[in-house]
Amino acid sequence: MLSQQQRTAILELNAKKVSNREIARVLKLSRPSVRKVLRSNSAAVPPILRQEKAEPYRQRILDLLTKCKGNLVRVHEELAADGATLSYAALTSFCRRQGIGQKPIVPSGRYDFKPGEEMQHDTSPHEVEVGGRKYKAQTASAVLFYSRMLFFQINPTFQRFDCKVFLTDALRYMGGSVERVMIDNTHVVVLRGTGREMVPVPEMEVFGDRLGFRFVAHEIGDANRSARVERPFHFIENNFLAGRTFSSWEELNEQARQWCDRVNATYKKHIRAIPRELFAIERPYLKPLPAWIPEVYRLHQRTVDIEGYVSVNSNRYSVPVSWIGRRVEVRETKNKIEFQLDARNIVTHVRAATVQPQRITLAEHKPPRGEGVKRGERHPEEQAIVDAAPELAPYVAALKTKGRKVVAFALRQLLRLVKEYPRQPLLAAVGEAAQYGLYDLDRLERMILRRVERDYFLLRKEPENDD
Repeated sequence: MLSQQQRTAILELNAKKVSNREIARVLKLSRPSVRKVLRSNSAAVPPILRQEKAEPYRQRILDLLTKCKGNLVRVHEELAADGATLSYAALTSFCRRQGIGQKPIVPSGRYDFKPGEEMQHDTSPHEVEVGGRKYKAQTASAVLFYSRMLFFQINPTFQRFDCKVFLTDALRYMGGSVERVMIDNTHVVVLRGTGREMVPVPEMEVFGDRLGFRFVAHEIGDANRSARVERPFHFIENNFLAGRTFSSWEELNEQARQWCDRVNATYKKHIRAIPRELFAIERPYLKPLPAWIPEVYRLHQRTVDIEGYVSVNSNRYSVPVSWIGRRVEVRETKNKIEFQLDARNIVTHVRAATVQPQRITLAEHKPPRGEGVKRGERHPEEQAIVDAAPELAPYVAALKTKGRKVVAFALRQLLRLVKEYPRQPLLAAVGEAAQYGLYDLDRLERMILRRVERDYFLLRKEPENDD
């Protein structure tokens, strides 16, 4: 269809006595199109008067759209099943023009805040290579709303402890605190509610009060509200992480900090400024941090196992052998883990960032050469079992080779059975289990309980009254 501009040009050239052939050649149009415009003698584009193919099915389309949950592919399939000769392209164009099933287009808004008023924080998963191994890690980012100062860290996990560590480092990097920290509706911070109704976890609320800010969350679906922190994730993935490998998580985050220094000193086209220069304006408006910021830590209660190790996050850390069987308090911080038996007995380890089964042994906890546990020596639990019930020695030997549990755990469970249950039901159940090659100690305990119930808890039958 010819535009209004083309139709106006045809009429002007015709008024100057230019032939139809010449008009068609100059405007690169067909002569029938030129003649049609001259016959109408109007530059206005004529409206489409024909009825759309989908118009007769309008009400049916509206009904099917609700039934098919807004899926136009299914709507078209149902219409075809009803005998409608309508292409899918005709259906979608009709729905577009009529606004059927379409969300109304609204212009995006703009948020402006004063310097020092808000910092936005969010996380995003990224794949990184650390120590020759690939991890699905979490990138935590924080951006000052006014100056666009960026700070981020990458960690293998992101729990409440990691969130507090990150925000502490971020505010130290910025050199001050803000009035509020805008977050997504993440369970790490949110106790209940969303948006304005969000109530933070008391632990996180107290943490924010200590550093001088409060947590706020945007409404669900209002992604523009946190756009300042969302935008850098693509930049981090395609610039910082592109082609980089790291030997450790410490090296990764040290390089991330240096990269942030470089990026914050670079001119940004979309803001037409350098973040460092805008930060010079924002810096006086930030709240000063407390004179002393306590180190973020996480407490655990653990019992030292029979090998002299304490398990934290699937990693096993060594302690003195004299602590075996004792209960210790574990204080986990960003870079170290402390095991405290009492005020005078504290062992400090470097914290392993990754959660993977490994044993970390300090040199002073290794026994002198020749004084370690001999392969032929029995476990303490095994010796206790044999001393209490020598008849169980063959079953214990078979349990160590054929049982599915860790030997230390299995022996500990069997020792508990020996201590808690009467001897005769125990020996009878163990004899039957050995006969059938049964080394599942949970089933063995149920066999003992059946015998105990039968032999020790028989109810005396009351005599019947003749009255």
